Amino acid sequence: MIDTSVSLEALNKSGINTLSEQIGMEYVEIHENELKARMPVDKRTVQQLGILHGGASASLAEMTGSTAAYLSINREKFVCVGQELKINHLKAVRKGYVYAIATPLHQGIRSHVWQIKTYDDEGDLVAFSTLTLAILPVDENFHFV
Repeated sequence: MIDTSVSLEALNKSGINTLSEQIGMEYVEIHENELKARMPVDKRTVQQLGILHGGASASLAEMTGSTAAYLSINREKFVCVGQELKINHLKAVRKGYVYAIATPLHQGIRSHVWQIKTYDDEGDLVAFSTLTLAILPVDENFHFV
């Protein structure tokens, strides 16, 4: 389960001075079994054809899934880091926002697998992702920004 005691404000502050801030990603909903974030489709996130860049979609999926996993573990003892992201791009988006919703598929002791579905403003599925994360002991090299 996701720790819903962490505020959206705190989550969004954690993205300051990161890629998330640079391309406008923000968390918008937190629930026990899902985390939702959004990202604008604008000059920072489109590719040369004027449609949402696949890398931007992947970044949104990774951020949302990684944070959901992090909020699901004992954060005093562990951190989680991405090992593999698989993403299928299903629909082009030219404007508005895209919304990523991360839900758990597997929450083990040493690994998690999260599903991230990304939708456009009309509610159409834009991308489907799975994110595998390693759960590692906390040490001086890892901390949540």
